[in-house]
Amino acid sequence: MANPHGTPIWYELMTADPDAAKTFYDAVVGWKVDTGAANDDMDYRMIATANGDNTGGMLKLDEKMKEGGARPGWFFYLGVDDVDAAVEKAKAAGAGVMVPPWTIDGVGRLAMLRDPQGIPFYVMRGDSPEDSTAFDRTGMGKCNWNELTTDDQQGALTFYAEVFGWDYPEKMPMGEMGDYVFVEVAGQRIGAIMQRPKDGPPANWRFYFRSPDVDAAAAAVKQRGGTVLNGPMEVPGGDRIIVINDPEGANAGVVGPGK
Repeated sequence: MANPHGTPIWYELMTADPDAAKTFYDAVVGWKVDTGAANDDMDYRMIATANGDNTGGMLKLDEKMKEGGARPGWFFYLGVDDVDAAVEKAKAAGAGVMVPPWTIDGVGRLAMLRDPQGIPFYVMRGDSPEDSTAFDRTGMGKCNWNELTTDDQQGALTFYAEVFGWDYPEKMPMGEMGDYVFVEVAGQRIGAIMQRPKDGPPANWRFYFRSPDVDAAAAAVKQRGGTVLNGPMEVPGGDRIIVINDPEGANAGVVGPGK
């Protein structure tokens, strides 16, 4: 993958029950998650949009992962020019290494980090000759927005700018909640970074996936055991969103066209 350094290239759900997760997200987002993907080493299932494009994967949490502290949740991969160099630069900027660089034959080289505020993510240089299209501002079933809620907004802004070349050309005041700072990298706007409200949910990266009908998505969340935390509500630009927890507590967003 030749995606520019610092751009999101893949999304991954860690789940204890891939079959239940498939049923939930297929109904909520309109995906077609693989079935029967278990092998001797792991159960990893590809997440495809309705038209067959891949936007990510689902990894089953085994007992060893759970014993090591892994819990259900969403994560993303940032494409980098050189994984080992990116890890060293991230460490120098205050990041922790959760899983050191390793290579998966035919897939690429990757590592799992924790930013200085403790929020995990991956870095990766993929082997595919094709660019990833997992992030697409308007793509149906794709991630349209990456939103970081952090306990140290300024620290996060500094870290991601230094390590991944992110720029912050614009911000939107939100009163007592502070500024919603937009993120651009390689000429495209990919999301925003905000300060976590004191009484808000835990700090995390949240990813908004596009569904054709947010109201139908909200109904599906409730019907299938998830929780709608916020919305449906309109956001600048005319789209509507919901913020959800899936039945295992993994936090995500769904975005769709406005009315």
